[in-house]
Parts: sequence; C-alpha cells; structure tokens
Amino acid sequence: MTGISKERMQKALEQEKSISQEDHAKVKALAGMIKMPRSFIFKNPDDYGMEGWYDLSIPSDDGTPLEAWYIPAKGGESNKLVIFNHALPMCRAGYPGHLGEPWSNFVEPVEIDFVIQYKHLTDAGYNVLTYDFRNHGQSGAANNGVSGIGQWEWRDCVGVKKFVDAHPRLSKMDVALFSQCLGGISQYAAITRHPELFENVRCMLSPLVPNMTSVFETMSGHLGVSQYQELIDLELLKLGGFAAADMSGALWAPHVKHLPVLMWQVYDDAVINNPSDAQRTFDLLATEDKELFWIEGTTKRFEDGYNWFGRYPEKVLSYLARYMG
Repeated sequence: MTGISKERMQKALEQEKSISQEDHAKVKALAGMIKMPRSFIFKNPDDYGMEGWYDLSIPSDDGTPLEAWYIPAKGGESNKLVIFNHALPMCRAGYPGHLGEPWSNFVEPVEIDFVIQYKHLTDAGYNVLTYDFRNHGQSGAANNGVSGIGQWEWRDCVGVKKFVDAHPRLSKMDVALFSQCLGGISQYAAITRHPELFENVRCMLSPLVPNMTSVFETMSGHLGVSQYQELIDLELLKLGGFAAADMSGALWAPHVKHLPVLMWQVYDDAVINNPSDAQRTFDLLATEDKELFWIEGTTKRFEDGYNWFGRYPEKVLSYLARYMG
C-alpha cells in the first residue's frame, strides 16, 4: 500500500481550506462511493426456473457472515463449480438501478442482472456458488460499513474458498472463478495473500477490473472537480477507507501467476475514460495464459459491461469449456 504521502496530505489540507462549499460537497460525494446504499435481492434463481438452489451463510476469513446461494447445474449437480462474485455497489442478484432512487442516482439508472448469468452457467453444466460481499446485499456489516475495494474484501474471497475446500462435495469439484470489478481486485489480493488456496483453480473470468485512481479522476472531471485528487484521498481516509491508489487491480495483478485469465473491458468506458488503464492492469497479470476482450461501440459500463455475459454468453462459455472440460 502507498497510503497518502506527506506532500499529498499537505496539498489536501490546502485544498480543503480553499475549496468552495459546493465543490467540497461534490468531492465528499465521490469519496462516498465507498459507503453506498446496499443493493437488495430483487430477484432470485426461481425467476429463471432454476431448481434445487438454496441459501447458505459462509464465514469470511475474519468471521463476517456472507449470505450466498448455491445453484446446482441443470439436471443435477455436476463436478464443475463456478465461484461468482459481484461488483460495487451491487449484490449477488445484480443492481436495481431500474427501480428508482437511490440506486438510479449512481452512474447509470439500469438493471444489471446476474441471475440470468447463473442461468447460462447452470444450463451449461456448471454449479454456481455466489455470495454478497461484506457491506453488500444481505451479508454482514464490517469495517464501519466502508468498502476497502479489495483491502478487506479479499478476506471474503478467502473465506469462500476455504468453505469450498472443506465441503464434502464441493471440494471434489473442478473450480473456476468469476471475479469482477470489486470482486476482481479482491480476488487478486486474495491470491496474493494466500496463493496456496488457489493453486487448484482451473481458470478465472475477470471482467471490468478497475483502478480507483482512474475512476476518481474521470468522475471528478465530469463534476468539474478534477483538480482535487488529493482532497478526494483525504475524504476517503476520513471515512475510514484507503487512498485511491490502494484500491486498484494493478496493485495485486503481478501476483496472479499460472492461472488462465479471461478479462473483458468496455473500451470507451465513461467511468474510466482511458483504455490504457485496463490495459495496464491486464499487462501486469503475471500469468502468460491471458486474454483481454474489448467491448466496443458503447460507453456504458453498467448497461453494456456488466450485462455483457448475460446477453452474449458464447465466448465465456467457450472459454470455460476449454479449461473445465
């Protein structure tokens, strides 16, 4: 972690003294992304006719209870398991941006449907284990309700993998990871801290993994406060979180070794507005067996990025079949 340097802290304090009240409110709102209202479970596997699924609670590595679904493959449980995790500020159901405030106020007022993605996976013969991160969905609260964008959530990834490894049936299955955005950063950090837990993973799907420095730079530009990056860091720290540079996929990517990775990103992503940011994270992945797919013709990270697999499952299912048999 880099934290915030003495020089950046001094500049942040100077900005805090000179910034207008209106602009300061915008800066605080941006920092508040790490403490968003929870998305709720607005649909479940019954909505797509999936059978045999059930709820369960899994302890994170620090004991935080994580609420989860286990969904067996269509026609009966198979020997292949996909561990699926979500993005911020979503939950295992997806994102209810189509259901009004406060969710419609964040980036794009659209529905993100993860449940149809589980349907694609189970129809193709995969069992799915999906869960809410801490401070998301129905899982337990921790860290004062603040997201560490990987700095704490890696413990959730570790807890879920330990649960799988200790389970009498799941431990015998071939495992793939579906680790997106917040989940991707967290998964990279989990692999960094406990590489031994993930040595038996067959492959990882890693969509839309960001670096929060670029997110804050872009979104602050939209609000006309891009000159206040140091103050954004200070406000993040005041909330009990971390500086933007410490909440990034690129920080942990060099420790992802020997694991096949398929990443997809929105090329003209309006939230990041810099394809070189995603490219840098991809390039830093230490594995040689990796592929980056660009979603083009759109700027919409939420509408077209997170829903891409739900709408166009062929590439992902083909990739999984290559490594999972």
